[in-house]
Amino acid sequence: MPSHSLLIEAEPAVCFDAITDYSTFPEWQAAVKQVQVLSRDDDGRGRDVRFEIDAKVRQVSYTLRYSYEAPHLITWDYVEGDVKSVDGEYVFEDQRDGTTLATYTLAIDPGVWLPGRVKKLLTDQVMKRSVEDLKRRVENDS
Repeated sequence: MPSHSLLIEAEPAVCFDAITDYSTFPEWQAAVKQVQVLSRDDDGRGRDVRFEIDAKVRQVSYTLRYSYEAPHLITWDYVEGDVKSVDGEYVFEDQRDGTTLATYTLAIDPGVWLPGRVKKLLTDQVMKRSVEDLKRRVENDS
């Protein structure tokens, strides 16, 4: 699966808390228009989360099921929605100097045929934008 990494000036727990605060996504994730947490795990974190995304060509909505290994790993599986699948993970590696290497791995199957170049561009843009948005959110809030 393709991935994108970026060094963030914050501890892994800060990154983890920001990326699991789903209700705030529309404020700082450029493509996210609406988020609804459908269920929560025993720790109160979102388990099943529905997203409405502006995919430029059209609005897309889907539900993901999240699993956690705080504060270093968040994984998700596609449950249902307007695409065929959206699977991936966020890994936060402590650099032991107050920074975190955040790596976003993602596989999107839009469920419609797209030329390989276009599909790769879509995946790369989503990953890059998400990690950059997270970096801005965490560094501007701390």
